Amino acid sequence: MHVYNNEKEYKDIGGGVLRKVLAYSDNIMNVELLFEKGSGGAMHRHPHEQIGYVVEGSLIYKEEGREDTVLSAGDTYIVGPNVLHGIECITRVKLLDIFTPKREDFL
Repeated sequence: MHVYNNEKEYKDIGGGVLRKVLAYSDNIMNVELLFEKGSGGAMHRHPHEQIGYVVEGSLIYKEEGREDTVLSAGDTYIVGPNVLHGIECITRVKLLDIFTPKREDFL
């Protein structure tokens, strides 16, 4: 299976954030996100394991029990299941997030 990015559409999820679900199976999902400068992902938790890759821009990554960290294009973060986390965008940001298992709430 393959997915053409240009055939998928972004969904406006509010607050200056757009989300595009790319490919997924029951066990894994990849999602592209665009964040306007100054927007972010509020602190939240979910039962999924997550790896995020900063495609472009800079953000502040926040995780419960850790110091805030500035990440820029090319940097990656890993979030364990049920760990409280969020981001604050310093610039316009494009992320590629990978979840396991898939995020039913995104479909």
